[in-house]
Amino acid sequence: MTDKPDTALAVDEAVARVLALAAARRLPSERVELHEARGRVLAHDVIAAHDLPPFANSAMDGFAVRGADLSSDAATRLRIVGTRFAGDGEAAMIAAGECLRITTGAPLPGGADTVVIKERVQVDGDMLVVPGGEKAGANVRQAGEDLARGARALAAGEAIGAVRLGLLASLGLARVDVVRRPRVAVLTTGDELVMPGAPLGHAQIHNSNGFSLAALAIEAGARPLDAPLPFRHVRDDEASLRAALRAAAAEADVIVTSGGVSAGEKDLLPALVAELGAIVFWKVRMRPGMPVLCGTIAGTPLIGLPGNPVSGIATFLLFVRPLLRAMQGITEPATPCLHAHLAHPLAKRHARREFMRARLQPRADGSLEVAVLPKQGSGMLGAMAGADALVVVPEDARELAAGHVVEVIALPSGY
Repeated sequence: MTDKPDTALAVDEAVARVLALAAARRLPSERVELHEARGRVLAHDVIAAHDLPPFANSAMDGFAVRGADLSSDAATRLRIVGTRFAGDGEAAMIAAGECLRITTGAPLPGGADTVVIKERVQVDGDMLVVPGGEKAGANVRQAGEDLARGARALAAGEAIGAVRLGLLASLGLARVDVVRRPRVAVLTTGDELVMPGAPLGHAQIHNSNGFSLAALAIEAGARPLDAPLPFRHVRDDEASLRAALRAAAAEADVIVTSGGVSAGEKDLLPALVAELGAIVFWKVRMRPGMPVLCGTIAGTPLIGLPGNPVSGIATFLLFVRPLLRAMQGITEPATPCLHAHLAHPLAKRHARREFMRARLQPRADGSLEVAVLPKQGSGMLGAMAGADALVVVPEDARELAAGHVVEVIALPSGY
């Protein structure tokens, strides 16, 4: 890290520096109740303490039989000697020529290795008639066929969603070790901003960035510090901003700021970060979001985002989201990359990597097509709301024809 800012850093190098900050600041673990674990990140591998399923059981409603009793070409008559329901733990056994009525999930009785489904058989008093051709071993869930005892069920760094939550419950875990959520201080700046609900004066706009960025932080697994609002607004005043940065560094794992990172007279953050800590990089060869700032204050990482709403969201997705996820040890990519055919030609004049708002749609051959939206201004939040992807236009590209295959970043669901 350096106190001297790098100007116009490449996007990939900037991301690498952000991830290096995360690697040195991995968060500790904590144990939570299973019902509180959704959306959290596993701190350790989970090893199956028992087979899953723990016993051989029926996959269908039907009759448990011995496969050796079945005929490939003629009907078989078997004596029905009882019934077994799911949850019935009493010992049961069938001998040659016998069968047992069984429901889905019930333990397979001793001697049985096959279940024939009830729709394929006939019951004649206490006798079962099984048609020829039933397959031995069918419709049985073997013990451990999903997971064997001692196998790794889940890996550290996996985010716990509904399916993984169910798997943990199936393994009998009432509590689980997860990574502590990153504490994020979201600071918005700008004397022109007023809160939603307040009337707009001349030259004023409502503070949208605080709500958007705090929501993105929560979506990335973080916990914003401030309450009742999940962010704090700071005036464009050097003393106020200095105090806010120091307070945030003392409490937070990550500081995210909005505005004040360009080169205007009220863009105070670059000098203050250099004064209070160190600048990792300032300005990246990208559009939108070129003035993005990265540094540390008292060892706490800070990402300073541009104040234009679209620039702030784009740079959050490219830098803050990977930082927060990497600090939690999440192994899945922060921004899933796809490839799609351009619906229309596009052109750019600058030598920066551009991230253009777009909409994805499937093509008849199963591939994807992406249409760049007409409004690309960095302050056009309404146009951003209509996008579900960002088209990545390389630095050296100037003109791309319709049909050209481009890299596409899928935006998080519900962003």
